[in-house]
Amino acid sequence: MTTIKRRINITADKDIENALVLSAKRAGVPVASKAVELLRNALELEEDLAWGAIIKERTSKKVKLLTHKQVWV
Repeated sequence: MTTIKRRINITADKDIENALVLSAKRAGVPVASKAVELLRNALELEEDLAWGAIIKERTSKKVKLLTHKQVWV
């Protein structure tokens, strides 16, 4: 049976493999599912950091900031 999910190969050292296997066992899910969950969390964190850097750059300039109410009224 084919799948619509794309397969990727990742090479990890023994420490990462052990931690991933233990984490998957604790959660009661397959190792691949746990790996996908952790990758998704890492990508979201990376995105948050990127947005934070953009916000920091914008607020460090002398700009007038608007409140939520001012924007949506």
